[in-house]
Amino acid sequence: MAPRSFVIQQPVHETTDTWTLMLEPVSGEQLDVAPGQFVMVYAFGVGEVPISVSAPPLVLTVRAVGGVTQAICAMEAGDVVGVRGPFGNAWPIAECEGVDVVVIAGGIGLAPLRPVVLGALEHRGSYGELVLLYGARTPGDLLYTEALEHWAGTAAVHTTVDAAGPGWTGNVGFVPQLLPGAQFDPGSTAAFVCGPEIMMRLSADALIERGVAPERIFVSLERNMRCGLGHCGHCQLGPTLICRDGPVYAYGVAKPWLAVRGL
Repeated sequence: MAPRSFVIQQPVHETTDTWTLMLEPVSGEQLDVAPGQFVMVYAFGVGEVPISVSAPPLVLTVRAVGGVTQAICAMEAGDVVGVRGPFGNAWPIAECEGVDVVVIAGGIGLAPLRPVVLGALEHRGSYGELVLLYGARTPGDLLYTEALEHWAGTAAVHTTVDAAGPGWTGNVGFVPQLLPGAQFDPGSTAAFVCGPEIMMRLSADALIERGVAPERIFVSLERNMRCGLGHCGHCQLGPTLICRDGPVYAYGVAKPWLAVRGL
């Protein structure tokens, strides 16, 4: 429960309200974080929030949406935060060698999925087709724009926005609408999905209609996590505690809970 001190090395301003921060331990070893896990980040004197790790060894992409995340995003190189973790389970990317990989992300949901893309690119020969479908509200809300262009050299990258701005010549619409144009073998595909819950439900259902088995579709869920250890109960979703049993679930497991309004 006691946080370790980490110093911010390289803040990158991604969008109007989102920053990417590289963290290094003040002392001791760096954290060993698996793709999909999260850490609890403490802004001293303000509070603590769960944040997914967006790249190894400890890179965090943070959107300023509350008091704690606003304080974290306002920090500069050399500032210190507290970190606990890592917590939760991981994307099963290592267990999906030999099949097509489809990554579907909405908004800041690309941050927890970035390690999946990086891992698949690093071991490109171990997978079949690599497809990334990514959407945001506007072109200015798209994360990792330089990386998206780089990834497009070895993966099929499709982006879309809800509302186009001046100069935007790409797709306009919701992320699930990109699926019909994506090339992959539904019978030999593992899909990884993260974003707003409605986007995850629609994307997963579209994948199932396409022929992807529900047990090969993985989603990352988010709730109000306070302890990270399954003790406080704030992140309960139906019979599960997301910080302890998740955040990654097979869609076949998570679908009944996501279908209950207000759960």
